[in-house]
Amino acid sequence: MNKEPLLKVDNLKTHFNTATGIVKAVDGVTFSLDSGQTLGIVGESGCGKSVTSSSIMRLLPKNGHIVEGSILFEGKDIVKLSQKEMLQIRGNDISMIFQDPMTALDPVYTIGSQIMEVINAHQKMSKAEAKEYAVKVLKMVGIPEAEKRLKSYPHEFSGGMRQRVVIAIAIACNPEILICDEPTTALDVTVQAQIVKLLKRINQKKGTAILFISHDLSLVRRLCSRVIVMKDGRIVEQGAMED
Repeated sequence: MNKEPLLKVDNLKTHFNTATGIVKAVDGVTFSLDSGQTLGIVGESGCGKSVTSSSIMRLLPKNGHIVEGSILFEGKDIVKLSQKEMLQIRGNDISMIFQDPMTALDPVYTIGSQIMEVINAHQKMSKAEAKEYAVKVLKMVGIPEAEKRLKSYPHEFSGGMRQRVVIAIAIACNPEILICDEPTTALDVTVQAQIVKLLKRINQKKGTAILFISHDLSLVRRLCSRVIVMKDGRIVEQGAMED
């Protein structure tokens, strides 16, 4: 019996209306992601990698539209879901780690309140349970003195530690898919290696499928088993990482 992939993107076309006309940012992209698999999407800036991930999350700016194709998650077409239905999936079944941990975290709220907000939105837990779970998740991503750090604000963390917090928020609800949109861009080389190692551990320990978007082939090689190469909104090559 052929098992259906966890995520199946079929002939996805995402266009933007601009002052100079229509920009075909994603132009007929097709790929699938199996449960527990690590898939890399690489390509130069502006090739449509990030727009592909934003389309899957349905987080496109006002002038961006999915004009054709389907995005099947566990057999459901994400393109056809209402915003209310998307809220159930986003952060719960499919989570995303963004490029810049500085803008991904709210500077006026503590780390603890930001993790607990996600937990409370999707899990039925008391305040005490949510706090305990938030500590557990912070420990999981390697934040020292996790209980004490719950009361800290984003500016009290280094760039690498902030990105760990962003990952903690993303995995708090045990998502089936983790989309990483250039999560190491703003970090130095040593910290990049640590983040990739952490993602690898999450994939192996929790069986979370990872879609890793980057322009850095060496990072993709360390993490992913399959890779897709994009150019001008299209897939020009795909296959096993070794190949």
